[in-house]
Amino acid sequence: MFKVGDKMLHPLHGIGVIEAVTEQEVLGEVRKYFVVNLTMKKMKIMVPVGNVEEIGIRKIMKSDQIEEILGVLKSKRMSQMPSNWNRRYKFNLDKIKTGDIKEVAEVLKNLSLKEKKKGLSMGEKKMLENVRNLLVGEIVYSRNVDYKQAQTFIDEALH
Repeated sequence: MFKVGDKMLHPLHGIGVIEAVTEQEVLGEVRKYFVVNLTMKKMKIMVPVGNVEEIGIRKIMKSDQIEEILGVLKSKRMSQMPSNWNRRYKFNLDKIKTGDIKEVAEVLKNLSLKEKKKGLSMGEKKMLENVRNLLVGEIVYSRNVDYKQAQTFIDEALH
């Protein structure tokens, strides 16, 4: 599915480029790992090759998918979420972990609407910032635009 040089999205860490495939022995078992340079966080991670789908790692969305995602953000209707903040946090985190870009956009939209309406807990504010950065990063690479332009796409869709 992936090879060296491919760009991918890790649902919790953002956009990365696969720099190498290496083998490591962990608990007596030799496994293959992708060495991924997370471009926006300026760090590297190792991802087990066999766990890519389970982790929610996927290729970056195509440019034509961006309009669909911006459409999700433009909707002013909040989806059903738990009212208790810690259940809501877990609910949204589970959506992000799927790696599904529509789910991520839904989390961004819901948290943005909730922030305007009532405010967010500190954990949710951090989640809002992280999920926003995930989408901005993906737009940067999909549309080949700079960071500010990608932020503008999202800001305009949310307002």
